[in-house]
Amino acid sequence: MNLPLFISKRYFFSKKKKNFINIIAIISMLVVSIGTAALIIVLSVFNGMEGLLRSIYGTFDAPLQVLPSEGKSFIYTTDLKDKIISIDGILDITEVIEDNALIRYSDAQMIVKIKGVSDNFIAQGRMENAIRQGELKFQDGNTSYAIIGRGIQFNLGVSLRNDFLALQFFYPKNTKPGTLDPYKHYNRANIMPGGVFALEQQYDDNYVFVPLAFTEKLFDYKDKRTSLELMVDPDKDLLTIQAGLAEQLGRDFMVLNSDQQHADLYKVLKIEKLFVFIIFSMIVGIASINIFFSLSMLVIEKKPDISSLFAMGASKKLIRKIFLMEGAIIAFIGAGSGLVLGFSISWLQQTYGLVSMGVASSVTQAYPVEIIGTDFLFTAFTIIFITFVASIQPAIMASRQGIQRV
Repeated sequence: MNLPLFISKRYFFSKKKKNFINIIAIISMLVVSIGTAALIIVLSVFNGMEGLLRSIYGTFDAPLQVLPSEGKSFIYTTDLKDKIISIDGILDITEVIEDNALIRYSDAQMIVKIKGVSDNFIAQGRMENAIRQGELKFQDGNTSYAIIGRGIQFNLGVSLRNDFLALQFFYPKNTKPGTLDPYKHYNRANIMPGGVFALEQQYDDNYVFVPLAFTEKLFDYKDKRTSLELMVDPDKDLLTIQAGLAEQLGRDFMVLNSDQQHADLYKVLKIEKLFVFIIFSMIVGIASINIFFSLSMLVIEKKPDISSLFAMGASKKLIRKIFLMEGAIIAFIGAGSGLVLGFSISWLQQTYGLVSMGVASSVTQAYPVEIIGTDFLFTAFTIIFITFVASIQPAIMASRQGIQRV
């Protein structure tokens, strides 16, 4: 029989009397439980947000993107194309010209990110589920069309039913000093709005998709491209393809996978998650002061019992173990019940979406939640460690009581 555990259980679960010390211990256990549950829920929400962003970008962004290592554009040659196609697993190449431009519609105007893409972009089906109004098309006969974000449509008041009002784009030209004609300082091109997409706020408020030829004319790019988006065979290993392509293209180009294309965003999410974990751990640490006081008061109350145990030959190590076990009971019950509570709430939200985000969203109506096992492992370890540390000093104090004859 484990004597320290037996005695500590008798102290904690005693039914003979429920004094003030027991009440403090129960409160301490409840605080640990609530803090643990809150930490699990918040971490699961962060996991859900990261997973939601990955799903959004994963269905829209190309698996691989080729960018110039220096500058914002490069010459797209047949030799470069052949190098890319030669890599096993590359299925398709989308040429991209992307830059900022001024857009005007009626009396409203704003700066947007205009992205010109080659004709195969639509065939890849990367925006099929994002179209909310109009059609997903860049060309109909001799008329070119733009696909605009829902935020841009709202800010400019764009109407797809108005066949007489086009989107006007303006882009600065590299003119010689001393040019007095203001029209020679910028390029201007018009295009009709053909559809509205709703994907994610960053895209919805800033992006306009147009045919590649339109941006070649507007930006005077000709054979230059700002990036290449590559579709790959899903049955092939993406990292292997990426490594082979990077070796083939050399130092003049960067090859980014879908995570690396949004590395800063994912990094911010991980940092926020880390700080939330630290803050909630500190809150539980402050709450564990109750454990320290309850055990300290228990030591004072049990002085006669401690003296009796010493008289019967108990060692200081045994006395320390008794009160460490008392703290461990509070820690394990509090952390265990908190983990179960946090898992239950997270699972209900993940399964049934009980809590709504409170805003109309084309992506999800409920707060996204994703349960990850490592969160439970680190949370349990941290909470138990904090409560164990809070139990050390009262246990040492108990072992120093000395032997008192009763």
